[in-house]
Amino acid sequence: MAESTYDVVVIGGGPGGYVCAIRAAQLGFKVACVEKRSALGGTCLNVGCIPSKALLTASEKFEEAKHGLAKFGVKVGGVELDLPGMLAHKDKVVKENTGGIEFLFKKNKIAWLKGAGRITAPGTVEVEGVGTVTASKAIVIATGSEVTPLPGLEIDEQKIVSSTGALALPEVPKRLVVIGGGVIGLEMGSVWGRLGAQVTVVEYLDRVLPTMDGEVSKTMQRILGKQGMSFKLGAKVTGAKVTNTGVTLSLEPAAGGSAEEIEADVVLVAIGRRAHTQGLGLDSVGVETDNRGRVKIDGHFRTNVPGIYAIGDVVEGPMLAHKAEEEGVALAELLAGQAGHVNHDLVPGVVYTWPEVAAIGKSEEELKAAGIEYKAGKFPFTANGRARAIATTDGFVKILADARTDKVLGVHMVGPNVSEMIAEIGIAMEYSASAEDIARTCHAHPTLAEVTKEAALAVAGRPLHM
Repeated sequence: MAESTYDVVVIGGGPGGYVCAIRAAQLGFKVACVEKRSALGGTCLNVGCIPSKALLTASEKFEEAKHGLAKFGVKVGGVELDLPGMLAHKDKVVKENTGGIEFLFKKNKIAWLKGAGRITAPGTVEVEGVGTVTASKAIVIATGSEVTPLPGLEIDEQKIVSSTGALALPEVPKRLVVIGGGVIGLEMGSVWGRLGAQVTVVEYLDRVLPTMDGEVSKTMQRILGKQGMSFKLGAKVTGAKVTNTGVTLSLEPAAGGSAEEIEADVVLVAIGRRAHTQGLGLDSVGVETDNRGRVKIDGHFRTNVPGIYAIGDVVEGPMLAHKAEEEGVALAELLAGQAGHVNHDLVPGVVYTWPEVAAIGKSEEELKAAGIEYKAGKFPFTANGRARAIATTDGFVKILADARTDKVLGVHMVGPNVSEMIAEIGIAMEYSASAEDIARTCHAHPTLAEVTKEAALAVAGRPLHM
């Protein structure tokens, strides 16, 4: 190995790790990134965010070609699914994105150390198959997360699959049971439901998207139900029996009651993710973790061991790629003596079903629990000209503002392209905008974003188009 000494060594090449490495290199540090996968990008680019969005879009186009174009005056006949072609599109998108990260590493003179990394002492990392390297400034733990297993269900990635296996099913299952009504479960359920699977979602709690605003959860369950998805809420899976033809799942009511069995060709386990810290040597160097296995850090991403830092899914907070990226940039800037900072209260969350869901800030339930008085303004996409023109009118934008100051406290969206619309709110809230500030900002017509303006007007009880 030509080089063995660096300023910064990042363990993990996912969104948090590779962005931290790039920003550190931009700031003049000599940087290495340790990544054991054959491609950079971590879970997100390889088997998460990027491939799932490729399949979501492809399945949406298939659904639209088969059932949704007649209303636009477009006659289509003989629409057929080419699943190998769809999966090939997904793989091409992944390869392009991961290859792009490799190019950025070369551009910024970042060394990619290909192998599993283990911290053997402060400032020292042993890389399997490479050797020992030292970090004079910082070791950054950015190893991300992994699928949370469900006791009693052994994931074989064939009949009982994780999100990784759900991205590569060789054929459309007739019956797909999704365990977990969160983001991953609903997204992957939507993909295979559009392609012809009968999808049943089993959720332990009493609603889907349980961490989101209650009105959003109810609305999405209704919409997805209309699309053919069925739900078993307040239910827990107690066991699974794999047969030659599929899987028999045993269920019980979460609150107690009579058990039942349901049959599936494929079962997707999507009950969440957990921090991935195994094999890093944290115990041997004394890095503290919490009761959920996450690395403990302070407000500047420092662990209790000097010179060792952590970011992304491996630390507290939402397990989201963009949160990890922001932390990576902030940490690199802090290491350079700059004022890196992440506002963790304003990390947007998105569900890429159709319609989409996007949220930022506090939900109504959180505001009520905190005893904060607020005003709500809501406007539906049914009253928006652009939504009518594209024939996608399900959903709404809801803005929650402080009853006294009018400061925007939270925004919740269900509708077309709201994953893009939420960025406007992020900027507004970052600069402490009021609902009136948004209402008085000129929005182009006709656009979906006008729904945001109308919701802001509705906070003051004066929407114009309803």
